[in-house]
Amino acid sequence: MTGMATDIMLFGAGTAAVAWFSRKPLRCPGSHGFYRFFAWEGILALWVMNRGAWGKDPYSVHQLIAWPLLSVSFALVMLGVLALVRYGDVTGQREGAALYEWEKTTTLVTRGIFAHIRHPMYASLLALAWAALLEAPSWPGTAIACGVTLLLLVMVFAEERECLDYFGAAYADYMRRTWRIIPGVF
Repeated sequence: MTGMATDIMLFGAGTAAVAWFSRKPLRCPGSHGFYRFFAWEGILALWVMNRGAWGKDPYSVHQLIAWPLLSVSFALVMLGVLALVRYGDVTGQREGAALYEWEKTTTLVTRGIFAHIRHPMYASLLALAWAALLEAPSWPGTAIACGVTLLLLVMVFAEERECLDYFGAAYADYMRRTWRIIPGVF
């Protein structure tokens, strides 16, 4: 099988998996989960495009940046999920057709990583996208990474709207004292 055929097969299988996982949010256009599907697709495209470059030139500047970004991505998602599960009072009582069970927090989580940034999982996806690009930088890859970044911003605003609707003034206050994705920057 040629490299192109393998890439198409990997992308197709990955898309099927992401579509299955995203089946509920895809029925709710405008929800943060709806946009998350497309961000995941962009990240998948970057991973498939650059899969052959992983580890080939480990001491190049771009890969020396990619690996720490990958580590940050992993740490952020783990810290975010752990904080949601530990402090979010996930009881399944929260409505939301586009929400996964672990997202159905009934208590506003402001501890752990959420004391510093409101969207650690989106920060994780941002780091993951740019890490995947930096394994083998290219103009098409840069365009995809920029598209993923824009989708992540749309997701942030959609989720903040959803959280304001659910948590009200408490979330508005939380927004005033925390950064969205990158402490001290945004």
